[in-house]
Amino acid sequence: MGRYQWELFVLCGCGWLADNLWLQGIALTLPSLSAEFGVSETEVRYTTLALFLGLCIGASFWGVASDIVGRRLAFNFTLAFAGIFGIAAGFGPNWIGTSALYACLGLGVGGNLPVDGALFLEFLPGANGNLLTLLSVFWPVGQLVSSLLAWAFIPNFSCAPDAPVCTRADNWGWRYFIITLGSLSFVMFLARFVVFHLFESPKFLLSRGRQAEAVAVIHGIAYHNKCKTWITEDILNKIGGDPEVRDDSKLSTMAIIKRSLGKFSTQRIGPLFSTRTLGFTTCLLWFQWTTIGMGYPLFNAFLPQYLANSGSDQAQSVGIVYRNYAITSIVGVPGSILAYYTVNIRHIGRKRTMSVAALITGVFIFLFTISSEQDFQLAFSCLEAFFQNIMYGVLYAYTPEVFPAPYRGTGSGISSCLNRIAGLCAPIVAVNAATANPKSPIYASAALILAAGLSMFALPIETMGRQTL
Repeated sequence: MGRYQWELFVLCGCGWLADNLWLQGIALTLPSLSAEFGVSETEVRYTTLALFLGLCIGASFWGVASDIVGRRLAFNFTLAFAGIFGIAAGFGPNWIGTSALYACLGLGVGGNLPVDGALFLEFLPGANGNLLTLLSVFWPVGQLVSSLLAWAFIPNFSCAPDAPVCTRADNWGWRYFIITLGSLSFVMFLARFVVFHLFESPKFLLSRGRQAEAVAVIHGIAYHNKCKTWITEDILNKIGGDPEVRDDSKLSTMAIIKRSLGKFSTQRIGPLFSTRTLGFTTCLLWFQWTTIGMGYPLFNAFLPQYLANSGSDQAQSVGIVYRNYAITSIVGVPGSILAYYTVNIRHIGRKRTMSVAALITGVFIFLFTISSEQDFQLAFSCLEAFFQNIMYGVLYAYTPEVFPAPYRGTGSGISSCLNRIAGLCAPIVAVNAATANPKSPIYASAALILAAGLSMFALPIETMGRQTL
């Protein structure tokens, strides 16, 4: 552990930041899109469906691509895609065109969490595994950056709330905002590609039979960290490398794709249910990732709309809405930092930290609906954001820890896939439920997260202080 890992920690954090930067950024543009393109406040929620479609495809595509072309290319170009299509989305001609560009940028953003998290772990010493929990602090920072930029642009360069017609010329606030997010994503890409020299993952090099290059990478990292290493190619050859790999240097691209897709075969899933305890844990985790995957966007993706419609005066300043959203984002950041410490406290650990945080999150989402008074809703949205980031931070770390190493990719990959698919369905639920009762999506969000929190208490495995299998 040294300078190289800490620099990589920051750059991988940029990927996690970009994920929530865009997830919240799209949500913050919904009122402006509705006004400019003449789409109802309910139907405009389908915009987030386009983003989640891109996220789903991107998570699968970049995960497989990193096994074919290497971690470096996937690591660098996920943010390049987000930056290029993000800037283009700022010039969207209509609602359909803008949504399509959102889906394209989602294709890049979707690869950040699976690629960056896996890459960071491959360069991280085992004794520092808890840093993956701390990496999640960048996720709420993404929401914070997005909300502050939205507060600066959208209220000052948008149509007046009582304007009879909203034209493109009068509504450049959301465009300035999206172009800025795209530029920021592209700057983060340049920081990865130009400023920082990323070594190829030794694990990837070994999987391709490139032992000498893998050793050279280890020596390169040691030199960067101003220390020495005892590893040599002869020692590595004696060890033998990955037992699952059989002369991968001769595998074709199609063979690698089949092997990557094979992670989701019944032969790979079956061992996750090899014992009663592991099988029960697997079912509970997949249930939690699915319920949270739908519950989170049902509330957070449409929070700006909820805040905008709160109070008796519907013509309240748009600036107040985005100011309150920025405050909510600021309060949420310390949650991930607190989670980093509580997961290693005796008698608390991973399970109790995330289960209590999830239950409190669900309760505060319910309380959010009690009053339409703006300050009341601000208080409970802040509390919800704080505990929600504790829940997410621990869940991201607990999931790979609990699965045995040979099947960790399968267990974690299906968890992420279920999370994205549920998020893809969230706008459909929100649109149809809101037609009957505007608060229905919020009730559904609270119920789903409460269900996840209760199921976390039933998890039979506590990974605190235990060596991963």
